[in-house]
Amino acid sequence: MSNWDLMMPGMGLTAIGLAGLTLSYAGLAHTFIDGMHALTGLTMFVGLIFLAAGILDGGISTSNRAKATTLVILSISLGFGMFAFTMNTSNYTITLAGLLMAIAFPAILIAYLAMKHSAYLKPVGSIAGMAAATGIIMWVAFGFVSPDQYIIPQQAEIEEPVEEIAPTGPIFAIVILEGSAQEGNPDYEPDVAMVQQGHTLEWTNVDSVAHTVTSSEDFGETFDSGLMDAGAVFTLDTNELEIGEYEYFCIVHPWMVSTLIIEEPKEPTKVTIPDGAGIPSEGQLYYDPEIHDISVGTTVEWDNIDTTVHTVTSGNPESGPDGLFDSETMAAGDKFTFTFTEAGSYDYYCIFHPFMVGTVNVE
Repeated sequence: MSNWDLMMPGMGLTAIGLAGLTLSYAGLAHTFIDGMHALTGLTMFVGLIFLAAGILDGGISTSNRAKATTLVILSISLGFGMFAFTMNTSNYTITLAGLLMAIAFPAILIAYLAMKHSAYLKPVGSIAGMAAATGIIMWVAFGFVSPDQYIIPQQAEIEEPVEEIAPTGPIFAIVILEGSAQEGNPDYEPDVAMVQQGHTLEWTNVDSVAHTVTSSEDFGETFDSGLMDAGAVFTLDTNELEIGEYEYFCIVHPWMVSTLIIEEPKEPTKVTIPDGAGIPSEGQLYYDPEIHDISVGTTVEWDNIDTTVHTVTSGNPESGPDGLFDSETMAAGDKFTFTFTEAGSYDYYCIFHPFMVGTVNVE
């Protein structure tokens, strides 16, 4: 009869392993997916060993209890198996299924022969063992020397260079804050970024440890920065994203979670540098308007309609530039845009004509 002392832990371990594998390969266990793969695979195989030992202890049981147990195990296995094949996002499902069948079929055959035709057990077992060993040896050998390297004539493939087109939209800056690796600390700033489509997102890691910027729902299929070392910058063209909300996180520190909201593009609000702004005179407007009130996330466009060069440089003439934004030299007819992502009051001036000052108030 079957040994229930072995079968019970076997069924438990197998069920846990199957559940864990399904969660992992379905892409649900995002933050520890690799560990789940290894752990659940090992758990399932250990469970199968206990289960097989329990079922075969003392021979194959034909009792109603054994048959009911077998049906339960089969239903659980088939249920998770169907889910794994139809609902998961992994590219390795077929490989895993093939591996399981390669182990299961010879095991079933040998178990059957051991019980019904013991005279054939030794030769059939020897053949199965040699076949498995031969397959493993050939698989390893072909990993080092592929047949197509010495059987099939190889034609040199000419790879055409792929020209990378740099994003040209206004920059929307997001900072990975210092100390964000510590759970509970502020991480991405702003935490909720509302960005108009057409902007270029730019994440800068100012922390001292590595982080990632990875879309949560599909585990990096939509966007993924890869590992960003201290000081690294990751850019993303929002034209590649659809209008909507995207949650993203850091794979290395999964408690770091923020939200990106892509909005319909809007026309930027305009500030002009009027004709004659380069000459100080009473009543002359240097930036029109000189004080500009906007909301967070608004893009401001400065248009130089003067006949001489100017700049739009954050800071003031007394203390100099503060590094937030700088148009550099704007010739007549040039334009400069900047998106304000945080509330506050921002002063700016012209480096060439320091009497030209302006302010943007962001609420």
